[in-house]
Amino acid sequence: MKNKKTLFMAQAAMIAAIYVVLVLIFNYTSFGFIQFRVAEALTILPYFTPAAIPGVTLGCLISNMLAPGVHILDIVFGSLATLVAAILSYLLRKNKFLVPIPPIVVNALVIPWVLRFAYGEAQPIPLMMFTIGLGELAACGVLGLVLLFALSKVRHIIFKENASYN
Repeated sequence: MKNKKTLFMAQAAMIAAIYVVLVLIFNYTSFGFIQFRVAEALTILPYFTPAAIPGVTLGCLISNMLAPGVHILDIVFGSLATLVAAILSYLLRKNKFLVPIPPIVVNALVIPWVLRFAYGEAQPIPLMMFTIGLGELAACGVLGLVLLFALSKVRHIIFKENASYN
């Protein structure tokens, strides 16, 4: 029992750390009304392990807290959007092609409102939904699926197959 909890926490921590590093490295494309957050490719990881749910959520939270000029609304609602998307991705894990859809949709619906109310972004909400959705489609739908298929080949090594965290 203790080993399963340790494995869960270690996986979540590693995922969070990788997410933060990717946001910091690609900081110039990770924020704004046109964004391509490379770290969002990690949102497919709930397909492999439920530890990815707190992992990507914590990674997003820390990344947003480290962003220059960050607003509390961004920290709270950006992280909550990631949490909701990660849970939905986990629930859709029976079909690997559906796993990237929740982060694309949730972020396209939530983040434009965060940008408007937190930062006073003047762009029209539908335009921001389109640009955020497009960035998410590229990060989650393209990079994320490439990552998913690549990790599928080594999942037995990286993720303990049939590990139960309940």
